[in-house]
Amino acid sequence: MSSWIELFPLLASIKDEALCRDLSNIKVMTFSRGDFLFREGDDCRGYVLVISGSICVHKIDSEGREILLYRVEGGQNCMLTTTCLMGHQPYPAEAVVEKDVQLVLLPPALFERLLITSDAFRVQAMASIGQRICDMMLLIGNVAFGRINARVADILLRRDEDETGTVNCTHQVLASELGTAREVVSRMLKNFESDGMVALSRGEIRILNRKQLHLLADSLSV
Repeated sequence: MSSWIELFPLLASIKDEALCRDLSNIKVMTFSRGDFLFREGDDCRGYVLVISGSICVHKIDSEGREILLYRVEGGQNCMLTTTCLMGHQPYPAEAVVEKDVQLVLLPPALFERLLITSDAFRVQAMASIGQRICDMMLLIGNVAFGRINARVADILLRRDEDETGTVNCTHQVLASELGTAREVVSRMLKNFESDGMVALSRGEIRILNRKQLHLLADSLSV
């Protein structure tokens, strides 16, 4: 089998010779940062499995405002791709490469054969949809009910998971992930800076008071 298959244990465990042969014939595709994997309204061309890198799936409204729905990283599949293939529907959002990506695209007919012949593959596909739905319900709750200062604090901490103390991104990127306007994020970050929680510079946010940010972020779950 092709080496990429070893990254996906359920596929690597398949014994059916015809399926193994068809999987081995699939070529790895490469996309660069900023490339569109699909746009809203596009037909679904196949089941996406990301080998390395990351993809951001966004929803954009008629006024150009956008919100990040979820990311797809190495070893993961794209939930919207799965649901669009199953429902024979076009994409309702767009996907943009965040970090250079290697992926494979399983043709729809092969995806359907895997669903029919592999119980484990079918269970995993359903489980990934369920997890993404739970994640998006949490996102909807935060957007609808969460205070913006708590949400900004939360995203800064999540983007600095390794605790380097530095978040390298623009205010617009944060606004897109939060589903709000750039001006709102900039104003809140300025407030954080005045309170001594962060220091702002072009394209960079330094975290100065992690404890205070955690106190704000934790209020989302209250």
